[in-house]
Amino acid sequence: MQPHLYSLAPKPSSLEELIQKAKTFVAAAKAPATLKAYRNDWRDFEFWCREHQSPSLPSTPESVALYIADRASTLASGTIARRLTSITKAHQAAGFTNSPATTRHFVVGETLKGIRRTIGTAQQGKAPLLSTDIRRIIAARREDLLGLRDSALVLVGFAGGFRRSELAGIHLCDLKFSADGVVVTVRKSKTDQEGAGREVGLPFGASLDTCPVRALRQWLDRAAIREYASGQVHG
Repeated sequence: MQPHLYSLAPKPSSLEELIQKAKTFVAAAKAPATLKAYRNDWRDFEFWCREHQSPSLPSTPESVALYIADRASTLASGTIARRLTSITKAHQAAGFTNSPATTRHFVVGETLKGIRRTIGTAQQGKAPLLSTDIRRIIAARREDLLGLRDSALVLVGFAGGFRRSELAGIHLCDLKFSADGVVVTVRKSKTDQEGAGREVGLPFGASLDTCPVRALRQWLDRAAIREYASGQVHG
């Protein structure tokens, strides 16, 4: 009787499984918010094409130029540029390698240039908080544990220039205190989609009331959170 031979090599995946894996990785190449924006942009372009009895897939450079010219009255130039990218992505996904929405097409490129010259390219952002604003926020804080937490978040966020999502993603193991201050490890951010991470050093502040390091340690101590410095707290 012949003994059974068992291979330790992994079973090869079927072609269908490999295709599904590839689709999963392609979908993961963009952030969920970006994919959602692409879908919304494409739906708007499809709606416009139906209204004007023009095919959307595949479309033509002339139709795309008319579309962005129409939307220029309500959209920022940066959003219009993203619409072109969304239309290109939709055509590529459908197998049309020659997208009608690239600026290599003369009519599309010139229309976009005219839009930018007319409505500008500057993006309107929120006015930044200044140090006087931060002092007013800290002065108006609640005098309890939540108030200490809020103060720590505001001061650390301001000193490190962190986005809200970056603050929310910080864990205790990401804090390294020393005699000079604290080093915060930001593992992933909007500008770091590959997750390479970065370290931001926050020194002690000159003022006790607005020092991010002292505010952070005060909140962690009051909340009895002890593991924040990997067993080595200095200062």
